[in-house]
Amino acid sequence: MDIAIQDTPQNDRSSSAPPSWNNRRRRTDRLMRGLFVGSATFVSLIIFSIIVFVGSQGLKTFSDVSLLQFLSLDWTPAENKFGAGVFILGSFIVTGLALVLAVPVAVVGAVFMAKIAPSWMREIMRPATDLFVGIPSVVYGLVGLTTFVPIVGKLTGTAGFGVLPAALILAIMILPTIISVSEDAIRTLPGTLEEASYALGATRWQTIRKVLIPAATPGILTGVILGMGRAIGEAMAVQMVIGNAPLLPKGLGDPTSVLTTQIVKEMLNAPFGSTLSNSLFLMSLVLLLVSLSLILIIRIVARRRAV
Repeated sequence: MDIAIQDTPQNDRSSSAPPSWNNRRRRTDRLMRGLFVGSATFVSLIIFSIIVFVGSQGLKTFSDVSLLQFLSLDWTPAENKFGAGVFILGSFIVTGLALVLAVPVAVVGAVFMAKIAPSWMREIMRPATDLFVGIPSVVYGLVGLTTFVPIVGKLTGTAGFGVLPAALILAIMILPTIISVSEDAIRTLPGTLEEASYALGATRWQTIRKVLIPAATPGILTGVILGMGRAIGEAMAVQMVIGNAPLLPKGLGDPTSVLTTQIVKEMLNAPFGSTLSNSLFLMSLVLLLVSLSLILIIRIVARRRAV
């Protein structure tokens, strides 16, 4: 029996619409496409302009300071010594310690929210986790200044300002980011993985540890890299607890400084165009390149995850 194929109502509407309606629709499509392309081009130009400005201003440092001098550990602007190595190392030390403290807690929290917590508890915890992302960094700094600094001071016998309180504050700040991304990665795994593991006789904990977490590793790594990007770019909260001394720390209770805090501290007193100002721009360029590298790593990880 022959079956008559009928057009959908939408096709009927397009085919039967008057030419004026089709022309208006094409003009609207072209207008919206132009608007999106223009917006993307404008944003790209702004980002490119920032990179060019910061880079051109920062590279002027090398007219007065060599690369080896810039990477040295001696930051004494009064003696024309602009070694930013101490701040670069300080940034990676504080960020690395914050990741060591935050990642295990974040992964456990993500597994709990995705696979163990009842739905009513998850509905409460997820908005609460997102709320932590919106808290201003100065609030975290105040908490660290009044809570962590005195505790670290009593434990180490120092003033309490230094690497450990800064890492603790950063660990708390990046926890919501890593938890949210990791939970999404675990929840979006195909249910067949879990069912196959149970079918083979695995327990719940064996399934989580040997199947779900390894399968969600690319997503978890994306969350860790996003957290690292926030930690290495944070300035206000870290400046309030780290001590702001241009010294390489020898212990967790020793004061030091990082790229962001040193830029904030020195920029207001640096005349534009001076060697000090140019070296601060060069430190900003280093931060910018680190952030861009992290974004590139995230895209590579996401591409491998898609495959």
